[in-house]
Parts: sequence; structure tokens; C-alpha cells
Amino acid sequence: MLKKMTAVFLCILIAVGALAACGPKNDISSGAGAKDFPVTIGSVTINEEPAGVAVLSPNIADVILAMGYEVQLKAKSAECTQSDLAVLPDVTVDDVQKIKDLGVKLVFTDAKPAEDKVSALNKEGIAVLTLTKATGREDLDRLYSQVGAAMKGAKTGYEKGKKISQSIFLTIDDISRIIPSSNTPTSVAYLYDAEGSVVTGDTLEGKLIESAGLVNAASGGTENKLSAGDLLLANPKYIFCPTGLKAKLAQSEEYKKLDAVKQGKVYEMDPNLMLLQGRGMVEAVSFMAGTVYPQLLEGTAVSSAPTVSSGTPSGSSATSSTVVGNTSATLKKGDKGDEVLKMQNRLKELGYMFVKPSGEFAEGTEQSVKDFQLLNGLTVTGVADPSTLQLLYSANPVKRTN
Repeated sequence: MLKKMTAVFLCILIAVGALAACGPKNDISSGAGAKDFPVTIGSVTINEEPAGVAVLSPNIADVILAMGYEVQLKAKSAECTQSDLAVLPDVTVDDVQKIKDLGVKLVFTDAKPAEDKVSALNKEGIAVLTLTKATGREDLDRLYSQVGAAMKGAKTGYEKGKKISQSIFLTIDDISRIIPSSNTPTSVAYLYDAEGSVVTGDTLEGKLIESAGLVNAASGGTENKLSAGDLLLANPKYIFCPTGLKAKLAQSEEYKKLDAVKQGKVYEMDPNLMLLQGRGMVEAVSFMAGTVYPQLLEGTAVSSAPTVSSGTPSGSSATSSTVVGNTSATLKKGDKGDEVLKMQNRLKELGYMFVKPSGEFAEGTEQSVKDFQLLNGLTVTGVADPSTLQLLYSANPVKRTN
């Protein structure tokens, strides 16, 4: 009898195991997984943390940089022009042997390659994951959590991805809160080119315009398309565009009719700020808001700011510094050392740091400095000059509230 019961029990265990094996492996479609690997993202299952990753999408590359996962990158496409990735070799989906030789186990794309290309990579044990750009705030969580899960697992990577995505919009929300209220909405447009490509209301970039406290004159368009005639009817007060486009708009028979072009209210931006969905989105909102509301970027006199003391002035909600750094220094991206670490720890005290203080001034630290400068009325540069450091270490900086 005992043998029969044992046999039945074993059969049940085998059946349960078989069913589990047939089901999705730690699918993240409904949230973080219970463990890291294996992880299933869409139709792709990744069985272990990839030792090497190739990124063939500038947008996904920006997400990886925002998450601090670039150490796993072994290769990139030529379109990924971020300076932090300049040392990586360029590859395409056709370079199967090269990708394999570089130790790549996962390839990111944002446009699915032909089936024969995917099959060739799969045969070499290389997974291909196609992830589309985010279309809104919640969809940005999706993109970041998918990238994180693919690189670091269904629990660890998923949760970090979602945290980083939300931290970007928390900073953008802080910008929104300090924009002056107005009874007269200011309409703007962001033009990608002089052929009708414009940021429309059905995109994440359209949400960034709204976050800057502005009305998107091209909100009625779809899929980033609106004719020059329709834009002329909306007649935005300000136009933002990529570097180099301003002169072309002034020469265009259609776009030169816009009041913003006639009045010289066309402002060029780094094109990646409105193309890529990394931390540069914060800078895009900062730039647009600061252009329309210049009082946000007016320098704050800090020469009279109190030095670090043992206590906070009575009645003040400011946070006194528990670290003291050199306020006559200038710290910038690429710097390393104790002064950078002190600055990072102070930024963390005030709620600006979203990456672990390491003593290295990288992209995450640069964005934290920009956030601090914006919310404290300083010129936004990302460089911690003496004026920035004096206010940072004082008892009276504005603390970032989430």
C-alpha cells in the first residue's frame, strides 16, 4: 500500500513539473517575477544573466545608460552615438560570427530583424529581443522594466527598471510644480524637420511638452505627422527643433509664415533630447520650460548663503549637510575622487541621487546635478561649479520631494 501511495505521489510531482515546464518561464507581462532567471519577455526566454549584450537601438542604449547597466555591453550599432559607448565595436544583425566572438548572448533591437537573421543568431545561442519605444508615462515603465529584466532578471532588473523610470518622471513632476501659473496658455511645437515631422499628442514626447507647462500646438496630429498648413492654423508662439534646423525653417516657404519664425522664437536643442528616452528627457523639459519661463533659470546669488553649520536655522525645513566638501572646486562628468563622493552623498541627502554614490562623476550624477540646479534657481549645466557647490553644502538648498 505504501509503495502504491508513493508511486501515485511521484506521478503527481512529475505531472506538475511537466505542466510548469510547458508554461511561461517567469513571464513578466503581469509584473516582477519571483526569481531572476529564467525570464520570459514576450516570446523570448532568457535562461541566465547574459554575459554580454549588443544594443542595436540608440533608444534602448539610452535606457541602459540611465540604468547603469552599460558594463554588460560588448557591442553596439553605428547609430548608438552616445559618448559613453564610443569604445564599443559596431555590429549589425548580419555580423553573427563577430557578435558571437565578442561573447554576446543577447541582442537588443527596436525593429524586429528578418526571421532568417533571428534564426542565425538563435542557432549560436544568442537571444534577440525587440523592444519598441515608450508611448506614454506608464509605457516607459514597461520599456525600462523589460530592459532591466532581460539584463539582470525578472525580479532584480525588473524592479530597478521600474524605479529608474519613475524617478525620471518624479524629477519631471518637480519641474512641473515650479512652473508659474498663467491664465494664458503658451502654445509651442517641436519640429523634427521641415517636411511635416512634429511631436504630436499621441507620443511620450508630446507628454514632455505638457510637463513643461506648455500647450502642444501639434497635439491634433498623429504618429508625429502634421502638415505645415495645419501647424500654421495653430500658430505656436514658440518652436523648438533639433540643432541645425532653424535656418531651414526660415528659408521654407511654408514654415517661414509662422509667427514664431518671423519673431525669432525658434530654439534649437540637442536632437537626442526628444528622440531618446533616457534621462535626457528631464533636460528636454528643463530646456523648454526654462526658455518660455526664463525666471526658472535665473542665477541665484549664493555669495551670502550660510556655510555649513551644526544646525538648521529655526523655523527652516532645510537640511543641514552632514558632509563638507570643497566649495571652490569645479566638478564635471569624468571626474573621480573624494570630492565627487562627498558631492554625491550630499545630493543623496537632499533626494537628488538615483544611483549609488561611487566617487565617479558619470551620467547619473550629471543628471542629479542638473536637477539640483534647476530646482534651486541655478543655471542648468550639469557642471558642479563653486556657486552650485556653495549652495549644495549650505543649510538652505531646496530639497527634492518625491
